[in-house]
Parts: sequence; C-alpha cells; structure tokens
Amino acid sequence: MPAFPPCPQCARDNTYPDGELLVCADCGHEWPAGATAEEHEDSERRVVDANGNVLLSGDAVVLIKDLKVKGSSTTLKVGTRIKNIRIVGSGDHEVDCRTDAGNFMLKACFLRKA
Repeated sequence: MPAFPPCPQCARDNTYPDGELLVCADCGHEWPAGATAEEHEDSERRVVDANGNVLLSGDAVVLIKDLKVKGSSTTLKVGTRIKNIRIVGSGDHEVDCRTDAGNFMLKACFLRKA
C-alpha cells in the first residue's frame, strides 16, 4: 500500500486518493495529489477584494462600506483610502491595516483595490 502525505490542514495521516485529489478522512479537506504542502499553503492564502481582484501585502485599498468599530463610537467611512495593507490570512479578517482611527483587522469583502 503506498504511503500518502498527511493532511496539510489537520496534519493527520488518514488520507486516501480520490481521482486526481487526495482526501483527508478526518476533516474532509481535499487537495491536488501532486501539490506539495508549500504550494497548497500559498493557494489557500489567496485573498480577493469585493471586485475579485487579488490583494497582496503593500497594496492600497478603499473601503466600499461604512464600518462601525465594535466596542467604540468610531466609524470607518466609505471611500477611506488605506495604504500599505498586510495580508494575514487567518480567520475571517484577512487584512491588517493602519488608519487615522487606529490599527484594524478588516474583511477583504469590504475593500476594493485602489
């Protein structure tokens, strides 16, 4: 029986082939059989804005919606330009940025590339 690589998401060894893909029986994650863990990790970190453009660290973006800051009376206004973003790719909030109102973690769906 050939040995298959562990799952890149949960790191368990309970994987099996399914056509062109490898599948983890524990978490249900699927990935291409020929892809290495580094290639798969890079493809997972792809962050797109509201228009479908790929965002990269260092890009400038514009808010497309007023965003109320939780636990504060601050509101980030639509049209606010944010320079030099950083892609973190962890959880729901993929973009780390700094504005005049402070440092924030934002969802990419509320941003468009400037």
